Amino acid sequence: MSKLNRAWHEAHPMPPNPTLDQRIAWHLDHSAHCGCRPIPRLILEELARRGIEPPAPAA
Repeated sequence: MSKLNRAWHEAHPMPPNPTLDQRIAWHLDHSAHCGCRPIPRLILEELARRGIEPPAPAA
């Protein structure tokens, strides 16, 4: 995993009590802009169920 992209995290907080769709959108955006951690397993499973290919982690 790469370093935390602090500016991205400060500008894009996870919404309070996010829906599954909001969580998926946040994690997809997060993966494209910050490589501080991988997409959680449950989100990856839901992406697979929906036929969505997870993005390559940010470098």
